Amino acid sequence: MLSALLFALVFSSAALQCQQLTIQTDSGKQVVLSRTDLEVLPHIKVTTSEHSSPVNFEGITLKSALERAGIVFGESIKGKRLSNCLLVEAADGYRVVIALPELDPAFTDKQILLVFLRDGKPLGEKEGPYRIVIPDEKRMARWVRQVTNLRIVDVQ
Repeated sequence: MLSALLFALVFSSAALQCQQLTIQTDSGKQVVLSRTDLEVLPHIKVTTSEHSSPVNFEGITLKSALERAGIVFGESIKGKRLSNCLLVEAADGYRVVIALPELDPAFTDKQILLVFLRDGKPLGEKEGPYRIVIPDEKRMARWVRQVTNLRIVDVQ
C-alpha cells in the first residue's frame, strides 16, 4: 500500500511538472508558471470551428499569462519595443512568432488565447497541456499545440 501511495505521489508530481509553462521576458529573466498560476487568471470561453467542426475552448488571454510573468503592455509598447515579438515554442519543436502589438488591446481587438480545456475537459496528450487559439485567423498555422515555452525576442 505504501508503494502504491509513493507511486501516486511521484506520478502526480511528474504530471504537474509537465504542466509548467516557461516564459522568458525581454530582459532574459525566466519565469516558470504552474497550471495553478494560470488557472487563477480570468477565464475566457470561445466557440470556434476546427476542421469544420465546432469546438469549445477555455483558457486565458496570452497577454494575461505574459503579464503574470512580468511583461508590461500598454504605453510601454512603442519605439524599440515595437520590434519585440513573442516566440511560441512547442514540445515537438514547432515554433511561431506573434508580434507584441497583436496581444495588446491598445492596438487590436483580436484576442489570442492560451487554452487548457477543450469541450470542458483538459487538453489531450497530443494537444496539451496548453495550446494557442486565435479564433479570428483564417488559417490555424499559429494554433500551436503542446506549448512549453514563450520567449520575448528582439527582431533586429
